[in-house]
Amino acid sequence: MSDEYFNRERLYQTTIALARAMLNQGLITENEFTIIDTKMRDKYNPLLGTLFSYKCPN
Repeated sequence: MSDEYFNRERLYQTTIALARAMLNQGLITENEFTIIDTKMRDKYNPLLGTLFSYKCPN
């Protein structure tokens, strides 16, 4: 894995961990979390992140 790819993956995982903490604390809604996740996947294009991406229960 190249340094650039590793950094993109790390930034995605860090951002999602923070957003998930906000979700768990009730600071954002599930819909807002899903929007954040989608935008960050588009921005960072993570390989591992797509394997663990959050899905809202419907």
